[in-house]
Amino acid sequence: MESAYSAGFPELLFDLAFMGGYDEGFPDLADLAEDEDWGYRKNSTDRPNPILLNYVLHTYQKLVEENKIALDRIGQKLCFNTGLITDHQQDIYALFEPNRRENAAPWYLLGWYPRSARELTGFVELPGMAQYYDDPSALVFDARLELRVAIEHIIEENRERFPEPYLSMDSYALQNLFRGAVEAAKVRVRRSYKTAVPQFYRIRPQLLLPICLSHPKVADLALVVERYDGYYRSATCLTLDMAYNNARLIARPDRDWLQP
Repeated sequence: MESAYSAGFPELLFDLAFMGGYDEGFPDLADLAEDEDWGYRKNSTDRPNPILLNYVLHTYQKLVEENKIALDRIGQKLCFNTGLITDHQQDIYALFEPNRRENAAPWYLLGWYPRSARELTGFVELPGMAQYYDDPSALVFDARLELRVAIEHIIEENRERFPEPYLSMDSYALQNLFRGAVEAAKVRVRRSYKTAVPQFYRIRPQLLLPICLSHPKVADLALVVERYDGYYRSATCLTLDMAYNNARLIARPDRDWLQP
């Protein structure tokens, strides 16, 4: 059987394969990849490397959509490109073999391997990484366009995402405070395009802007900005944890303000 990309894989990684101690946060992958902080800074969790776990699960899901899961020559090994690299700039692949246990996922994780690893020699062609955008301009905020923000809707629908003391703040006062933070974000992104951090959500890239409610240099929330024909619109905000998880799918964000 020739090496080939195959359709029909489960949408969820844990339906595809037994991943071992995934609750340990894939420590072998974290060690092999370039040094990166895979934990939340502000909100602690008992699960190690929660950002890495989220990254791997959603990366696999996107690769299934793009038909980028590869089988070796004889169909006895399977791999996908994690999108991460080693310190020596080699792509890192997840490698699987058939799971011989009954009533279990069909594949079993052998481990994480750099592109040059002997374990990957059975693949005629190694698969590419997930592709989250076709037009690179979608990742840059165009300050010439109008930004329309549904502030009342955001406060009504996303109040639970606000940090204290804004959860119990009067809605009118919070709207005024939020409006001022949006204007400050506009000024900031006009001065530096790097302020707008790209994220991927569902089917398209979006941009994230910092909402600083308590201090001009400390973000409390991330404003989700989506481009339409001739303008931007925002109707939701995210916690910094949510925003970082979404942004990390495309690339490691510059932690100028996006620090979960």
